[in-house]
Amino acid sequence: MKDLINAFYKNHALIYKVLLFIATTFLIVYLFPKGGRFKYDFEKGKPWQSENLYAPFNFAIQKTSNEIAKEKEEIEANSISYFNLDSKVFPLVKSEYNANFNKMFSDSIYRKDFDALKRKGLNIIKDLYAYGMLEENLSISKNKSITILDDRVEKHKTQFSRLHKLEDVKPKIEKELSKSNLQRHSSMLTSLFFDIIRPNLQYDGSLTERSLSESLKDISYARGSIEKETLIVSKGEIVEGNTFLILKSLESEFKSQVWSESNYNWIVFAYTLLVALALLMLLLFLRKYRIEVFNNNTKVTFIFFNVILMVLLTTLIVNYNSIYIYIVPIAILPLVLKAFFDARLGLFTHVITVLLLGFIVPNSYEYMFLQIITGIVTILTVSELYKRANLFISVGQITLVYIVAYFAFFVIHEGSIETLKWETFGLFVLCGLATLFVQPLIYMYEKLFGLVSDVSLLELSDTNSKLLKQLANDAPGTFHHSLNVANLAEAAANEIRANAMLVRVGALYHDIGKMKDPTYFTENQSSGINSHDELSPRESARIIVDHVINGIEIAKKNNLPDRVIDFIRTHHGTSSVYYFYMKEKSMNENVDINDFSYPGPKPFSKETAILMMCDSVEAASKSLKEPTSSKIDAFVENILNKQMDDGQFLNADITFKEIQSIKKVLKHKLANIYHLRIEYPE
Repeated sequence: MKDLINAFYKNHALIYKVLLFIATTFLIVYLFPKGGRFKYDFEKGKPWQSENLYAPFNFAIQKTSNEIAKEKEEIEANSISYFNLDSKVFPLVKSEYNANFNKMFSDSIYRKDFDALKRKGLNIIKDLYAYGMLEENLSISKNKSITILDDRVEKHKTQFSRLHKLEDVKPKIEKELSKSNLQRHSSMLTSLFFDIIRPNLQYDGSLTERSLSESLKDISYARGSIEKETLIVSKGEIVEGNTFLILKSLESEFKSQVWSESNYNWIVFAYTLLVALALLMLLLFLRKYRIEVFNNNTKVTFIFFNVILMVLLTTLIVNYNSIYIYIVPIAILPLVLKAFFDARLGLFTHVITVLLLGFIVPNSYEYMFLQIITGIVTILTVSELYKRANLFISVGQITLVYIVAYFAFFVIHEGSIETLKWETFGLFVLCGLATLFVQPLIYMYEKLFGLVSDVSLLELSDTNSKLLKQLANDAPGTFHHSLNVANLAEAAANEIRANAMLVRVGALYHDIGKMKDPTYFTENQSSGINSHDELSPRESARIIVDHVINGIEIAKKNNLPDRVIDFIRTHHGTSSVYYFYMKEKSMNENVDINDFSYPGPKPFSKETAILMMCDSVEAASKSLKEPTSSKIDAFVENILNKQMDDGQFLNADITFKEIQSIKKVLKHKLANIYHLRIEYPE
């Protein structure tokens, strides 16, 4: 049991990666849409690339969505609206008319007009109630067919335009009275009508909707069928017209039949294999080319988290409406990974993610081509992400690439631009705007995963920060030394294309441990008194060596990122405090050099190796007397060759060629510092 626990503890990092790999695989497969995939790829207007295709089973030829939509529109236009009639209203209105008419007109008009006007009023009432009176204004077409029901029994079938509304009463009275030369009585008759007229029809919405639903159910979604073994398309035949519709029908039928309950487990298993294979390639890439990332579980988790996030966002959009698929800012993925790691890792992860998304999206080839090209453009164009102008320029270029590539694909598919959907370009613009969210996203990732981007490095490089101000006040000589080292290191990093911003920040903070005992370091001894004169060589060496440990403690207390603390740990590697070692050896032959050596580790990256070189050269250059170009060249060669002989750069991924380039930069910079002229031959 104890051996098992020890083995688990020893391999806990690898076990974590295995569990992360398995969890990510199953989560991505879970997010995949539950549908089979047609085994043939085809495009409208393109030749059929596979062998002759025969129908594998009987299936119906499905109508297009436009055809079905048109049929639905026709059914809706020809559907019947239903109204319920209140048969008690019309007799009651007639009765009230007779009673009120006699009262209102008994003495006010001649008997001749009285009879004529009364008859005309009755006729108008009969016309108004011939089919019925409505109370509300309905948004129904005038030519719409309607059915009037009396106690749920059909009484009339007519058009909606034959019904009357209260607003129709006054115009009808004026029109009818003008025909009989009785228009002088229209105002009084109108007043009478508005007292007695009331609606007798009510719209039956539920019955109308139910009738429409029944009619829509009868729509046939197929317009023919294909028998098994029927030739559908021959090799080389152009896929268009009816052939394209038949293939789309077969594809749809294939998906519905393949993704059945009996095949579900097999298909999920196959998806799992493919996703696992893609993620395994990502892990192998990290292990072979980015071992420092592979060994850091936090960084591996961060990469897998971003892959899952992109799959999740794309799945949500596809499930909502696949039209908006290009609004997902996939370019954020390589941007984020380049900000925290490097371009190659960002591009490789982006390609793996796009391959996974190919299982989800429609027109997968077109989608993958667009996204991979966009990822390449993102990697090539985005530099110095902390500069806002660069990000806006890159997003503009990314959006332009989207638009150009989509336009080209559309023309290839359709052969013209007449049916080009310009609103799709708007989606690309929205995608570009969403890509700008990368800046706050990077900030959130820094807080969540403890990573460092160039944006944070730019903030740390500010010499007005609290810690660097304290260094300038407590150890001004060390602060000046750090500035010089930062300038040398930045120039060297630019020469070999290392991370110049990172190495500059590391140089600014590498000696903050000297703030604890500043006077024990020569650059801070302004009074001419050497504090080491009162100490033994061992004690002096311990104080010198301890500035690394003290620097790490101060850095952690001030929440400096681990990438910056690495420079404090490694800037002396495992070298020795040679002066005090020789001093002790002169007094005691039995001296162990390890007692006078820094604890390490040795530099393990180009940037930390650059800092070690620049720190040693800058510090030792103060001892040069009457410097000349030849002296500086020999001086730089001597220091860096000694570090190489000591094996200080064995763990750093730096080449001899790059070291030679750094030597050249240091010689040139030191010559400028000492204001030397070029020595011309006599």
